[in-house]
Amino acid sequence: MANLETRFSGSPSAAEGLDPMAKKKAAPVPSTGDGPVIRDVVGNKRALRDYEVVESYETGIVLSGAEVKALRSGQGNLADAFAVIRDGELQLHGAHIPRYDFSDDQSYEAKRPRRLLMHRGEIDRLAGKAAEQGLTLVPMKIYFKDGLVKVQLALAKGRRKYDKRAALRDKEHQRDMARALKERGRG
Repeated sequence: MANLETRFSGSPSAAEGLDPMAKKKAAPVPSTGDGPVIRDVVGNKRALRDYEVVESYETGIVLSGAEVKALRSGQGNLADAFAVIRDGELQLHGAHIPRYDFSDDQSYEAKRPRRLLMHRGEIDRLAGKAAEQGLTLVPMKIYFKDGLVKVQLALAKGRRKYDKRAALRDKEHQRDMARALKERGRG
């Protein structure tokens, strides 16, 4: 055996790597620096067009294992989703998380109401602001933060049709200005 060890690299540790029964060490988790690892899964572009965001909050969400796996694979839709406060609980309605194909648990509905997790004081404050100012709760995106599923919830004011046109016009104007500056820098 000593002859085999020296032939590969001259050290006994290299020969240990050839043993199929040896335990392998887990690969280290890649670190991006100081902050948490965040990966966006589902966004709500329509909400940015239809609403003016006043405040934004981060909430947790109660999901089954199959729903989390479906989100990890990039499935989901927030197009018609909204949040309501009922009986002191924050709930997400209309969010579509399809069934995970490889799961045995096929019992959940894709558009069922899901409970959002926030502190009691934050929920009460949110309910007061929404009722007082006529604002609505709109989910902006679903993302993973350090392996946990989070929902960015916005307290938003609905835009009227002419407000949407003005916002679109301003966005096009900004894009044209950026394009002109870019071309000016090249030439």
